[in-house]
Amino acid sequence: MQLPPLFDLAAWQSRGGAHTAGEIVQQPALWAAVADLLETAQPTLEAFLGSALSQPEQRVIFTGAGSSGFIAEMAADAINAQWPADIRAVHTTSLLTHPQLYLKADRPTLLVSFGRSGSSPESVAVVEQVQASVPSARFLHITCNAHGALARHGSGRQDTCSLLMPPDSCDQAFAMTSSLSCMLLAALAVFDQAPWAERVARLRALAEHGRAALHQWDAAITTLAQWPCTRVIYLGSGPLEASAREAALKVLELTAGRVLALSNTPLGFRHGPKSTLDGNTLVVMLRSVQPLARRYEQDLLDELRRDGIAGRVISVGPSGADRAEGDFELDVPDFSDSWLSPLWLLVAQGYALQRSAAMGFTPDNPFPDGTVNRVVQGVTIHSHG
Repeated sequence: MQLPPLFDLAAWQSRGGAHTAGEIVQQPALWAAVADLLETAQPTLEAFLGSALSQPEQRVIFTGAGSSGFIAEMAADAINAQWPADIRAVHTTSLLTHPQLYLKADRPTLLVSFGRSGSSPESVAVVEQVQASVPSARFLHITCNAHGALARHGSGRQDTCSLLMPPDSCDQAFAMTSSLSCMLLAALAVFDQAPWAERVARLRALAEHGRAALHQWDAAITTLAQWPCTRVIYLGSGPLEASAREAALKVLELTAGRVLALSNTPLGFRHGPKSTLDGNTLVVMLRSVQPLARRYEQDLLDELRRDGIAGRVISVGPSGADRAEGDFELDVPDFSDSWLSPLWLLVAQGYALQRSAAMGFTPDNPFPDGTVNRVVQGVTIHSHG
């Protein structure tokens, strides 16, 4: 099957993928729009956060469900390393079932919620749970939907700040693409310790590199997606472990589970999961900028290519001397893994879109029977206690 390039939105319209394709390729422009938005919102955000991040007793919980939960994971550790405050990621799906493990009434707590629609049952219920359990809690909602429940919750409240992403980031397609990268970069910028001007400059630089990457990788992504693999394994370490989980989820979602997609760390992969390899498996390593991590990654890449068990083994990441045929690489600034992860996810998103189309699915809605929905349905919220 001849697949259209990412930028041919007219061709994607006929294949039921115009929203997904458009929302992937618009991301660099939206990252620049996030920079503009944050320049305007800086005084409000600084006033709301105050000196909280400098206080060791302050607890900050980044939360979300599904892809929004992976945003929390991609951001939390990198931000925690910069501040005295205790900053961690906990999915809403864990906060709802085991709140006693994460919430303490006597600890000042800031709940940072990520939500594309801002109306998933878990997102709303977690805010209510924290309000009931931690009397002094405060809330920062980072969301793409001005009309969603999270945005409405923050209206007029002194304990809440809502940060709305550019309107076009509220993806209309099933899969989160623009929404994820915008919310992730917004969180990284808001909570970074660098001067505001430097944070905004990073966003603008990423936008330029994102544009270059999409054009540079488009044809190769299309070609890769036409190989009929039945398994895809994404590997990443540090913040890229969560990026690998998000990348695997994109494949599962857009192929309606027909392609088995897994994720792991380069070191963890040898501890059993390596047994999943066969000749129909694609392995994708998300490369770190950290020299130590890159050595471990390269050891595994060399091993997998030497063994020859997997059908294909490639990597995605910063340019380097260890590049192999088929790798996706890009000359990038000296940014952290968390900040660069949206660039590497462009490959994962584009691949999932193209693989979905190659298998005959309609990427904008791979579940026309309603088995899985864009906004989660069917969740019964049970009271705690």
